[in-house]
Amino acid sequence: MSRTPRAAPAPPAGQLPKCPTGIHGLDQITRGGLPQGRPTLVCGGAGSGKTLLGMEFLVRGAREYGENGVFVSFEERPADLDANTRSLGFAIQELVARRKLIIDQVQIDRSEILETGEYNLDGLFLRLGAAIDAVHAKRVVLDTIEVLFAALSNLGILRAELRRLFAWLRDRGVTTLVTGERGDGSLTRHGLEEYVSDCVILLDQRVTEQIATRRLRIVKYRGALHGTNEYPFLIEDRGFVVLPITDITLEYAAPTGVVPTGIASLDALFRGGGYFRGSTVMVSGSAGTGKSSLAAHFVDAGCRRGERCLYFAFEESAAQFERNMRSIGLDLGKWSKSGLLHYHAARPATFGLEVHISTMLRRIDELKPRLVVLDPVSSFDSAGTPLDARAMLMRLIDLLKARQITALFTSLTAGGAPVEQTSVGISSLIDSWILLRSLEQAGERTRGLQILKSRGMQHSNQIRELLITDHGLKLEEVVVGPQGVLVGAARTAQLAEDRIAAQNSRQEIARRRDELAQKHKALQARVAELQAAYAAEAHTLEQTIAQESARQDLRLSTRRALAAGREAPAAARRHRANGGARR
Repeated sequence: MSRTPRAAPAPPAGQLPKCPTGIHGLDQITRGGLPQGRPTLVCGGAGSGKTLLGMEFLVRGAREYGENGVFVSFEERPADLDANTRSLGFAIQELVARRKLIIDQVQIDRSEILETGEYNLDGLFLRLGAAIDAVHAKRVVLDTIEVLFAALSNLGILRAELRRLFAWLRDRGVTTLVTGERGDGSLTRHGLEEYVSDCVILLDQRVTEQIATRRLRIVKYRGALHGTNEYPFLIEDRGFVVLPITDITLEYAAPTGVVPTGIASLDALFRGGGYFRGSTVMVSGSAGTGKSSLAAHFVDAGCRRGERCLYFAFEESAAQFERNMRSIGLDLGKWSKSGLLHYHAARPATFGLEVHISTMLRRIDELKPRLVVLDPVSSFDSAGTPLDARAMLMRLIDLLKARQITALFTSLTAGGAPVEQTSVGISSLIDSWILLRSLEQAGERTRGLQILKSRGMQHSNQIRELLITDHGLKLEEVVVGPQGVLVGAARTAQLAEDRIAAQNSRQEIARRRDELAQKHKALQARVAELQAAYAAEAHTLEQTIAQESARQDLRLSTRRALAAGREAPAAARRHRANGGARR
């Protein structure tokens, strides 16, 4: 299917013009592509991918940017090149038929080369120039440069002709990619090409503990900034894939929405009621603590909400995982049948880390899930060094955050290892961290859960007992006894004691209430008796008081009457005495 070519992005003002390769990872670490109109050297050992990189550079240039190309091979025949690249989806013969690409094989016969001062590449220039003009090529690949000078031992002639070749390519204004074999102690076999190239890319294939990995490094890039680290790459059915795992930017949004954990009692421990949307959650713990079961609740809740979930299982198959989860009441099979839940199961040691992350990125691009689970990430220790595993997971975490995908990682903690530490060393990159641990008490092993951190959200700091029941996971309330937090049988015994104590307390309260009621009745009877006695005595006293008051009134009236009788004769006598005196 044909596609409309896109224009190459214009470089910022003052920067070297660049020719995009179409390989996203490579264009990212080169900050836009190879130096436009200049030669680039790609060197590496046998099987490192030099020829395929050159071919993809031409194919993507013709398909995506409308830049035709010329491939000059000094070793392989065009038919062999077509067969070797067909598995990558490159329709070379179609491009050749459409005059978008020319593949030319130049055979060098050592017996015809005389090592003299007259040796030059004029014949190659003519042949290459005709091919460039035939398709108006903007891109050229020369594969491989050693064959061209295989019969020369005079370094002066070799150096002069290389400089002339590269100068000629610059004058034609074509972006050239030259491949070269890795030398002993130098980048190339002759140790000279890197000094006349504007950009040098080194491909390396190494085997560590029986696992093959590929690495790419930009040794130099004249006039432009570029990534200087080693980057893993791989060759798969879609071509060359470079993984710039150490070229990471922290540019992504921070949603405030919440994703439930799938366990109501666990949601209650988070102030927001779950994990932040787009965050990364780590569930770590020793074997058998319930890490996968907690992850299963997470995806089950997501599927119930109608969200697509992707589960990467690295220790058990999808069928085994679903069978195990049915024992705790989770039917994940219905979600996988409906297309909401997808699995990818693979042993970490089967491939190198770059293959794993490439596969995961592809599956994420294809399915566009809202939730992703990696169970467990600690298994990647067997697929590479801890540093490589951390770099891979760092890249994956940033990619998931950039796409607002909520991710849950499980990590196995070995016995005797620090519980607040992960083997892959990514705890500092995690937003929420749940620690599961085995608790031993009174000869019994139980499970405990604690939230170590949850960035941007308040959470409980208590250790809860985690129960795995026929109906899923459940967190029990904290029970504190004389010896501290109690779990298992000790917790059950303490709860029984608490119930008995509570019952005894209720009975004692009831008895005391009855006693109080009896005393109240007795008091009321006594009060009534006293009130009756008081009333009778008060009546008697009132009668006595009335009688005494009457007698008092009688005495007073009698006295007044007597006093009035005595007062009348005395008044008469005074009158007579007063009248007689006036006469």
